[in-house]
Amino acid sequence: MRCLAQRINHLWRWIGTAFSFFVFGLGGILLPLFAVPVLYLIPSTKRQRERRAQGIIHHSFRFYIGMMKCLGVLSYELEDVDKLRQAKLILANHPSLIDVIFLIALVPNANCVVKGGLVRNPFTRGPIKTAGYIINENSEGVILAAAEAFAKNDALIIFPEGTRTTPQQMLRLKRGAANVAIRTAADITPVLIECVPTTLSKENRWYDVPSKKVHFRIKVCAVVPVAPYLAESAPSVGARKLTADLTEYFNKELVLYEQSAARD
Repeated sequence: MRCLAQRINHLWRWIGTAFSFFVFGLGGILLPLFAVPVLYLIPSTKRQRERRAQGIIHHSFRFYIGMMKCLGVLSYELEDVDKLRQAKLILANHPSLIDVIFLIALVPNANCVVKGGLVRNPFTRGPIKTAGYIINENSEGVILAAAEAFAKNDALIIFPEGTRTTPQQMLRLKRGAANVAIRTAADITPVLIECVPTTLSKENRWYDVPSKKVHFRIKVCAVVPVAPYLAESAPSVGARKLTADLTEYFNKELVLYEQSAARD
């Protein structure tokens, strides 16, 4: 009887996952068709359109996370997310495809660095451009765009690994996020994300639904000041040292975070 109940539960979560992907894809079609044109019809400045577009995406992602929770696809717990209200540069590990949805759902003024390929996608180009998201085409362009985003009081989300985390392996951070922090003098708000069991990693397809419901834990940590690294002889030296320190920091804190979950 217990085995039958588990199979039914797994089937329900598979259906819920398929429905969630359908809703996400439908939103990707409807947003450019309806929301983006309306934003351009309303008299406003470019900055006002960006802020409104960010708000639409923020609330859409909040709804999406809530929908997946109601469907039983996932559960989650949040710790110290109030710190995100004052955050400037948010760096997080990236265990799942859903991480960016969680973070944008938690940060109303979120900006983020997106892959250039998404701008060439007709379903994502409109929202990305209207929201003023930063296109990752070259490092200098990203740094300049990040400085402009901070001047507009945007909070910038970056996954410093540059790709999703490989499960059960140490994090390897690229230097891009540290370069942004150094060259814009932006303090860092680290975010730890744990996803158990793993789902939507580089190794998983959407239909690889785990046998147990996925549980996310998200913790916002204390700010890491960038000032000590600005005193280095050159920005490249500071960025290299900051990258090494952040790599050590994330790997250590993630182990402690996982251990705390085991104790609970």
